[in-house]
Amino acid sequence: MNLNGLQFKLALVFLTRLPVKIHSEVEEESINLASGYFALVGLVIALMLSAAYLVIGFIFPAELTILLLLALSLMLTGAFHEDGFADVWDGFGGGWTQRQKLEIMKDSRLGTYGASALVILLLSKYISLYLLAFGFWQVVSALVLGHVLSRAFATALIGQLPYVQADAESKVKPVAKHLNPESAQLLWLTSAVVLLLTWMLTPLSFYGLCGLCLVLWGVQCLCKQWFNAQLQGYTGDCLGAAQQCLELTVYFYLVALLA
Repeated sequence: MNLNGLQFKLALVFLTRLPVKIHSEVEEESINLASGYFALVGLVIALMLSAAYLVIGFIFPAELTILLLLALSLMLTGAFHEDGFADVWDGFGGGWTQRQKLEIMKDSRLGTYGASALVILLLSKYISLYLLAFGFWQVVSALVLGHVLSRAFATALIGQLPYVQADAESKVKPVAKHLNPESAQLLWLTSAVVLLLTWMLTPLSFYGLCGLCLVLWGVQCLCKQWFNAQLQGYTGDCLGAAQQCLELTVYFYLVALLA
């Protein structure tokens, strides 16, 4: 398995607002290959947020620190996954047929279902991270595990569900449509390294981390069944929604385990 700097840069451009320049033409297959680096991009985001948490925490109390941390997270990613999460709730809540759901999901306007789900999502993140803010390593572990594992498990759905072709008629977002074996290996290798380092550098136990992976696998299966029942496949918005659900699952799990 060879690491490709161009594909990593493309993954950064795809998932973040970081000022990364790509001077060559980007083809659809390049996005498919870049999907293997999504978990690594999650690690970059988590480390940046961890550094910000360390600095901001010296200045402000925990309540304001967590709020600013969430704001920075939205700025780093351009609320890319949160947008997909809201679109999914709007589409699944407001549409009856597959076509109606896809049309609603492609609408740039935010509906009641999406707005309500987004408020609950952000409040849940805030409360969870605040409950973990009794120690630096607790928050850092949550950020690293949340951003890395959620992207790995969500991206893995690409290899388990068909891409909804009707979504391609008027798409506004690029999305990976298949996951080759090398990309899948890179996703899980990144996740394994992060889990190993978390086990070695924090008080989290081996069994606790194994339990987390089992819970994430269960949530991934639920997302898979949900998307299959609603659309008979997935769209880019579905992957964003899955990532948010999985990230929040990590926070909830650590709160239950630690707080």
